[in-house]
Amino acid sequence: MNIRHIYLLFVFCCFAALNVSVRAAQKQQENPWEKTIQVFEEWDRKNSFPSDAVLFVGSSSIRMWPTRECFGQFDVINRGFGGSQISDVNYFAERIVLCYEPKVIVFYAGDNDIAAGKSALRVFEDYKKFVELVRKKLPETPIIFISIKPSQSRWSVWPVMNEANMLIEDFSETDDRLFYLDAATPLLTKGGKPNQKLLLKDNLHLNSKGYELWTRLLEPVIEGALEPTDK
Repeated sequence: MNIRHIYLLFVFCCFAALNVSVRAAQKQQENPWEKTIQVFEEWDRKNSFPSDAVLFVGSSSIRMWPTRECFGQFDVINRGFGGSQISDVNYFAERIVLCYEPKVIVFYAGDNDIAAGKSALRVFEDYKKFVELVRKKLPETPIIFISIKPSQSRWSVWPVMNEANMLIEDFSETDDRLFYLDAATPLLTKGGKPNQKLLLKDNLHLNSKGYELWTRLLEPVIEGALEPTDK
């Protein structure tokens, strides 16, 4: 092999290595929660998870919810990851939802989607896609959608959030296995504004009182979803 061939081989190897690095960087950029999902998977490898669990999935409102303590009467799995959108849940659905074959799915997301500029229709369509993904593998599993919450921090986009909520509520009425929980209205004052007594200082996330309220609202819905249906 002469010097020219060695040089060409060296250049080729450099370009190949660069291409691999770029693709890896692109993958990380496209999937910023990949490491978080891997943490879930590592936990599952080292620990047993309950079968037929109530699975909580979605964004930071799920992640920050002390679900195991709040719902001690159920076997619970929490797979919330902060900052996520519905499309992110869909992307990782096989790894954080379907693999557990849960008895009930509790879903909260859409908040970050609309804050990022997505329309109510887009949020609705993304949620429909999530339902389709679940139905393909778990056709009888009930799904509870917790309505997108109002907050002082994102009050300017509340009309869009409310529109998305209404679209999903109407959609949920078409299937006995779909449940819609209005967890938004109870977070408003009599004047129709976000109740800051139920929010953290960031005026975005729920505080302990907010989660106590959501727990009281959700518990009977989970129990209803667990009831056998003739359909």
